[in-house]
Amino acid sequence: MTDPSQIKESFQWQNEPQDLTAIRIHSQRLELRPITLNHLDDVYENFTATITRYMLPSPPTSKAEPKKFIEESVAAHKRGDELVCAIILKEKEEFLGCVGLHVRGDSLHPELGVWVKESAHGNGYGREAVTALKKWADAHLFYEYATYPVDKKNIPSRKIPESLGGVIFRETVHKISTDKILDEVIYKIDRM
Repeated sequence: MTDPSQIKESFQWQNEPQDLTAIRIHSQRLELRPITLNHLDDVYENFTATITRYMLPSPPTSKAEPKKFIEESVAAHKRGDELVCAIILKEKEEFLGCVGLHVRGDSLHPELGVWVKESAHGNGYGREAVTALKKWADAHLFYEYATYPVDKKNIPSRKIPESLGGVIFRETVHKISTDKILDEVIYKIDRM
């Protein structure tokens, strides 16, 4: 059982805190860079109805929506309670999507999430990005386990936490609208 006094609302560092606005995380093909307004057009153009089919947010109707998301993410980086990164294909400097680690009020069980633009699906970029972010978290943050919520029908996304040894430990249903219901499973992914 978790000691409630250990739960914080921002990341708990193993050593010295890092500047989340300056972090660069590398994997074989990707570089994860903290999201900035430089990514606004990419997010606006690629966060489509297809991408959000299994997500709580809807596609943006104007650039104001992703702008607000990015500004809130940058503020969260500065507070130390979230790291949202643009996924960049190193070879071409191409924006592929976003990956994030979110405290959501519980630093001992941060939440992982990812989306990859439609034209880049099927290449394993989401798995590679989440794996790289999780390895970074294991090396720098103190936490018990990470969570990964995903709609039951989103099989490609479910394979990501499963590849990291994640197991389903909770289920929830979100009614977004009369025609959109998310039937989620939440994976628990232990530290490596």
